[in-house]
Amino acid sequence: MLELKGLSYQVEDNGGQTDILRGIDLTIPDNKFVVITGPNGGGKTTLAKAIMGLVRSTGGQIFWNGTDITDLSITDRAKLGISYGFQQPPRFKGLRVRDLLELASGNKKLTRDECCSYLNRVGLCAADYVDREVDASLSGGEVKRIEIATILARPGGLLIFDEPEAGIDLWSFAKLTETFRVLHGKGENTIIVISHQERIIDLADEIVMISGGKVVRQGPKEEIMPHILADTGGMCSFLQPNTDSCRQPKEG
Repeated sequence: MLELKGLSYQVEDNGGQTDILRGIDLTIPDNKFVVITGPNGGGKTTLAKAIMGLVRSTGGQIFWNGTDITDLSITDRAKLGISYGFQQPPRFKGLRVRDLLELASGNKKLTRDECCSYLNRVGLCAADYVDREVDASLSGGEVKRIEIATILARPGGLLIFDEPEAGIDLWSFAKLTETFRVLHGKGENTIIVISHQERIIDLADEIVMISGGKVVRQGPKEEIMPHILADTGGMCSFLQPNTDSCRQPKEG
């Protein structure tokens, strides 16, 4: 179970302080699929990074399965089974896709079939990618899917994905949503996805809406979705439908 108690994050800004996260209290039970959504700039990505340890909270506590991880390093959190997928994944010149998958799996030697299985689950033709370097020759969408494959290869209990739909085509997006559906169906992981995409939100057990650094709504999808649609009616919504007609800039 993931528990956030009074989680805060402040940054220095022009001689003052800006509150990015404002005392967030949040509990996510084991094996739930939770989508965190809300307006751009509301603090969603910062919250995800704070859970992973990519930014250090300036107040409050984070508990994972009863252990206080607030002051743990990224490495120590990863050892506890917490994984994170970036909006813009890094590239690793000189490392093959196979190498990344083996590192993610805990340095165990993976068979070619095992590597191919992870790649196929994110919509990549494995034979074309397993021995390629993760360098500038790959598109942003390809790198994104490879990163998600490495998360699938890593034994873990908490999987965090920051806008996984960013930069991938519609066919790959369909494969991605099916991957999430299968993952959740196995009941082995807690999944947190930062997303504006209706098709991803539709997979959720619960929706958490973040705005102004606070949780403004939380509950079952059937309860929260009507509020989101009402809140965004009559304007270009942060909520993205199943088309590319209204793209929004990435959250900072």
